[in-house]
Amino acid sequence: MTRVPPAPLALGLAGLIPFVWGAVTTHVPPLAAWGAVNLGPRFVGPYVQLFYGAVILAFMSGVLWGFAAKARQGAALGYVLSVIPALWAFFMTGGGPETAGKNLIYGFAGLLVLDYIFDRWGLTPPWWMRLRLILTAVAVLSLAAGVYL
Repeated sequence: MTRVPPAPLALGLAGLIPFVWGAVTTHVPPLAAWGAVNLGPRFVGPYVQLFYGAVILAFMSGVLWGFAAKARQGAALGYVLSVIPALWAFFMTGGGPETAGKNLIYGFAGLLVLDYIFDRWGLTPPWWMRLRLILTAVAVLSLAAGVYL
């Protein structure tokens, strides 16, 4: 794995803000109250995590689709695999915040497996897995803080 370029690293880390913010506002009621008043109630606690998590899984499906388009052979399998995160988010984020949060954790873990597969196929940049490991760890830990703590 090579070093992650500054732009993808900075943007990836910025993309973690809703996950971390959701975890913090789940456990710090005064901050949650401030956020609900100033940002709106769906931008605090598990609400922001669940909505944003589903959006990110759908976004990552698009990223994987782009990687599949680079494949010289086996592109069809890549396309099939690439839609799994979006479909997972669509079908598995109902049933209340605890169930949806757990399913997002499983979805991000599964996405990491797909990232690894696409990386092994040589379709990702050389730094891809380093970035994805960091981003997945923080997203999953933040979701777990909302679900399990």
